[in-house]
Amino acid sequence: MSAGHTAVTTPTAPDEPVIVCDTPQDECGVRDVLDRLGDKWSVYVVVELASGIRRFKELQRAVPGNISQRMLTLTVRRLERDGLVKRTVYPTVPPQVEYELTDLGHSLTHLVKALADWSIAHRPAIAAAREAWDAVDGNSGRLPVR
Repeated sequence: MSAGHTAVTTPTAPDEPVIVCDTPQDECGVRDVLDRLGDKWSVYVVVELASGIRRFKELQRAVPGNISQRMLTLTVRRLERDGLVKRTVYPTVPPQVEYELTDLGHSLTHLVKALADWSIAHRPAIAAAREAWDAVDGNSGRLPVR
């Protein structure tokens, strides 16, 4: 806050959009980022690399859910392409490869932590809402028509 700033900051009204795009096709670049972070493995890889540099096998063992070698390779390549991960290959036999987050990747960890904190704080409310919805819907898997 600057010394000359005296106005009261108010949160966005509930009916105001958080993100405003000029055109529906523009999507403000959000779709591209959400596609990357919304996949099954990227956030796990980012979280693990937030702890420091990892070799490929260390990373594979640390990521929960038994990620295959091929899927981990694809995931770190995509994250590297997006500038979130740096890959270093050492000229050894066999080649030693290490992965680490870039500054851009580290900046993402604050958002991931906020999402994780929100998830943990609201887990009971979400579970209760699911139980209530399932009880009304008969657990058919379809959204109710209202």
